[in-house]
Amino acid sequence: MSSNLKIKGARIFDGMEWHDDAVLVIEAGRVASVAAENADWTGETVDARGHILVPGFIDLQVNGGGGALFNEQPTLEGIRKICETHARFGTTALLPTLITDTREATTAAIKAGVEAKAAAIPGFLGLHLEGPHLSVVKKGAHDPSLIRPMEEPDLDELLSCMRALGCLVVTIAPENTTIEQVKRLANAGIIISLGHTDAGFETACGYAAAGARVVTHLFNAMSGLGHREPGVVGAALATGTLFAGIIADGFHVEPAAIGIAIRSKQGPGQIFLVTDAMSTIGTDMTRFQLNGRGIVREGGRLTLYDGTLAGADIDMLSSVRFVHEKLGLPLEEALRMASAYPADAVGISEQKGRIVPGADADFIILTPELALKSSWIGGRRVFETTVHM
Repeated sequence: MSSNLKIKGARIFDGMEWHDDAVLVIEAGRVASVAAENADWTGETVDARGHILVPGFIDLQVNGGGGALFNEQPTLEGIRKICETHARFGTTALLPTLITDTREATTAAIKAGVEAKAAAIPGFLGLHLEGPHLSVVKKGAHDPSLIRPMEEPDLDELLSCMRALGCLVVTIAPENTTIEQVKRLANAGIIISLGHTDAGFETACGYAAAGARVVTHLFNAMSGLGHREPGVVGAALATGTLFAGIIADGFHVEPAAIGIAIRSKQGPGQIFLVTDAMSTIGTDMTRFQLNGRGIVREGGRLTLYDGTLAGADIDMLSSVRFVHEKLGLPLEEALRMASAYPADAVGISEQKGRIVPGADADFIILTPELALKSSWIGGRRVFETTVHM
């Protein structure tokens, strides 16, 4: 498949508006134009008539997929398997996510991420390190014995790998990090996300002022919205500089609460979709191990044996369908939550999340019923269903 081609016939959503009777022209793996048909085109053409062409999904929190769990397989091949699996569900850029683990596991994950970046693994965007500098009180499924304060060697390791990774999100809790540490990391371009914390509203706002940019899985594992203490949830909604990921699977957050949060969010920061997906995606697995603890898959939920939610069993296309069909969000807004908004959250909106001239040609083709037909990364098709267009 050439990286110079034309896609015709589809209804195109560029991340902001719809285009009918237009064609997408790709040159050298980037979007050249979304414009009227060009009769002079002599290159390769793909006919997507009757389908919808939209920006590829961006998932900033992916623990695993295809049987691979990043904590258990923090390697180049683990990253490759996770990216390949999620491309089958419309995700064309993602952050493999390591939850709280040992120092050795964190170092191995960073090494694998640097290798994946150098190898240009399709779909690999960077890393998300969710811990270990969190709050034991709001540990969720994280192993409390591995949670610890951030120390100078931890800070140095993060700062040293940033340039090689390109994109690095680190989830921290104020209980185990300082304002000065957040300032140093944020000033280096690392995306600081507040999560797994029982911090109060004023503390969360103070960390946002110091450079925190995102909130990890809104509502889950954080202080809630109270009428006298608005908590981290209140800070996320009231602070315009903060973006917030949310898991839309119907288990982590009640659908009504998702809708309330979306309507309440102060901009320009937006609420975006994350899957928090585990290794079960794309498989028929019913059990797996995380940090030596068993996790059970049943009825669309993943839990530790004590019933604690442990990641999610959902892909990004299903998340888009959920907020569109269950919450009644317009399709274009549901699509933005999976593409444009996460791109904005990590500062890559000029390259990804929208189909505009100069952006990476990462897009997907859907049926009118929102079934995936194919995924494209850099103008190359990386997944296609067995039913051809």
